[in-house]
Amino acid sequence: MNKSKSINSLEELEEILKSEIAVLLYFNTISCNVGEALEPKVKNLLNTYFQKINFYTIDLNFSSEIAAKYSAFVEPTILVFFEGKETIRKSRNIGIYELQEAIERPYKLIFE
Repeated sequence: MNKSKSINSLEELEEILKSEIAVLLYFNTISCNVGEALEPKVKNLLNTYFQKINFYTIDLNFSSEIAAKYSAFVEPTILVFFEGKETIRKSRNIGIYELQEAIERPYKLIFE
């Protein structure tokens, strides 16, 4: 089971990206219904197929510094990092199968 944690500072995020091999950042706000509905599906996808990716949420209302640095202004936005590099970026209308296909190749290259 992946840990799910909220990130509130740029320093914390940069430390995570330096120290963890695979990270999924989920940018959202509590007022976004689409984001709220998608979040459990993304968590389920990681738990089912990509256990080595750690899941982090970032609330755009409280983390404008992070949003600005990573150009995540629409909700929901998903960024996937492998070895500290942004590999996948999906925003707004995110299909879960499309996300799975995008993650599959880089994930296999690193972990298999």
